[in-house]
Amino acid sequence: MKLTDPDNEKKGREREEEEQSFLQKPIMTKILLGVIAVLLICILVLLTIVASNRKNSEDKTDQDLQQSITDYAKEQQDLEEQVLEEEEPAAVEPLPEETEEEEEPEEEDEEELVSADNEKTAIVVDIEDENDEAYTKEYILKEAYPFFADNNQEAIWDLAHLKRYVKLSKGLEGSGDYYYQGDVNSEGKPHGTGLAIYEKNSYYFGEWSHGVRNGKGTWFRFYINQKNKTNAMGIYMSHSYSGEWAGNLPNGQGAEHYDVDISKLAPTQGRILQNVVGSFRNGLYDGDLYANTVDYIGNVQEWDGIAEEGVFKLWRDMSAIGECSVWRYRDDHSVCLDIDKSENKNQGIRELLK
Repeated sequence: MKLTDPDNEKKGREREEEEQSFLQKPIMTKILLGVIAVLLICILVLLTIVASNRKNSEDKTDQDLQQSITDYAKEQQDLEEQVLEEEEPAAVEPLPEETEEEEEPEEEDEEELVSADNEKTAIVVDIEDENDEAYTKEYILKEAYPFFADNNQEAIWDLAHLKRYVKLSKGLEGSGDYYYQGDVNSEGKPHGTGLAIYEKNSYYFGEWSHGVRNGKGTWFRFYINQKNKTNAMGIYMSHSYSGEWAGNLPNGQGAEHYDVDISKLAPTQGRILQNVVGSFRNGLYDGDLYANTVDYIGNVQEWDGIAEEGVFKLWRDMSAIGECSVWRYRDDHSVCLDIDKSENKNQGIRELLK
């Protein structure tokens, strides 16, 4: 028979319980971690389901809203069409066709005038209706004055070639009169600065004294549709003088100028006078003079001359053949320009002497 010590038996049980308790702790921990993991997975799945349901709900709401808007718009359109159908009369008679077409106004020829700095200065219209106000001398003088005052020669050229300007000038032929706008004295005569229009498409702008051209001024004449001996068969397009005046004629220093159409020149025609600069007396050449000429290819040459009251000093004696050498070539004094001996008188701006 085996004897057992009660104390030892008790101690043995306690040891076994401790061993069992030690073995159970890891198992419980693993179980708890597993439970927590399962709970987390459940929570994530639940959140995913909730989010998906919410998105589907929002999408459905948007679709429903869009559908509602579309349906509303369609309903409104149908309603408007219905109202229009109710208001439209049962029958509509066609409007009678117009028997006459409304005439459109004719386009008038317009030309922009441009100043030297290329800025627009005016629009000139060549009026078709001769009863229009633009045909009156008052209108034309007022229209032209600022361009002459600015010495805008391109604009002056364009204006002078308008048929209403030509017509106004032609109406003065043979009368000895002129139209004037500008300063006047107590007697109503031109005195100060003003513009005058003469016959034969001629103009003067500048200073006046008691009814005559006096001081500084510019005279123009335009050869419009003029092809005769005087105009060298259309070679010259215009003639002008700018400088000092006295007693209604060029007196003092000035410059004479011709606009030349070199396309009308032929090789056999030689040189054409273009500019004469120097001293004038009563419209005649008087004193030392400078001139230049141009030929059919545009070649420009310079010449010297000396005159006394319209009679040239001769550079060489050509009397035996009846010619006068009146202009001497600046680059070669042995080369001269000759005129007929009978023409060596009253040389100057002859159109102003008539």
